[in-house]
Amino acid sequence: MVSLCHPVRITTCGKFVRRNAAKVFCSMETPPPSQSTIKVVIIGATKEIGRTAIAAVCKARGMELAGAIDSQCIGEDAGQISGMEEPLELPVLNDLTMVLGSIAQSRATGVVVDFSEPSTVYDNVKQAAAFGLSSVVYVPKIELDTVTELSAFCEKASMGCLVAPTLSIGSVLLQQAAIQASFHYSNVEIVESRPNPLDLPSQDAIQIANNISDLGQIYNREDMDTSSPARGQLLGEDGVRVHSMVLPGLVSSTSINFSGPGEMYTLRHDVTNVQCLMPGLIMAIRKVVRLKNLIYGLEKFL
Repeated sequence: MVSLCHPVRITTCGKFVRRNAAKVFCSMETPPPSQSTIKVVIIGATKEIGRTAIAAVCKARGMELAGAIDSQCIGEDAGQISGMEEPLELPVLNDLTMVLGSIAQSRATGVVVDFSEPSTVYDNVKQAAAFGLSSVVYVPKIELDTVTELSAFCEKASMGCLVAPTLSIGSVLLQQAAIQASFHYSNVEIVESRPNPLDLPSQDAIQIANNISDLGQIYNREDMDTSSPARGQLLGEDGVRVHSMVLPGLVSSTSINFSGPGEMYTLRHDVTNVQCLMPGLIMAIRKVVRLKNLIYGLEKFL
């Protein structure tokens, strides 16, 4: 189990940066709110993950979809765009302030789930806090400076916020297992497959390399100085290499291959669709309302 105050390394603009998680990203919990139903507002509602989240929130016990925010499909029913059998009679809007004001007037416990863009995250979290709502942020390309600013703001405002590089519980467990294994093996390579040529190496691969670096181990000493492209990309300064394979039809997969004398130890996580993020999202919504500052990483809730 990763400690609540486990140091994390985040990446921005291709550079690795380490921060003391105990100082910036640790959480302080308050007693759970008295209201039994959490009203949820989803920003980025028409994205694939937003549409999936609408259905997941509507099915979750103790939650109610209170707002669907986007600049697309304005006026369309949130239930219909998410493929639900019955309309929710809740239109997609582009006015976050109006939705937050309505929730604040009802004195209900609320959470804003942000799937937007890095440039809008800070303002969204600040606006949610102004109306007394906590935030769950899943914007993988968010930069460290933004997270640091958000941490300071949430600390001052005593509002809960989770910034999650991933909402996949399986991905978090993979990274935790990799940290444990890294103390016992001197050779490791990450191999990932993706169906589309997105940003590679992926954020998952970068986060894994960050987590198993600076633990006193130097990997792949035999050829860590080679510049051969066939050896994959070197991440960080500890010899961790990543190989990215892109072929249509492949599932998104990440494997970590450790080796020692006479043995191989492989950890693997496959993702078939965005549904894999929903259990982590629902857990995050339930727990973030107990916080009164910002934490970084879904693993803090496991």
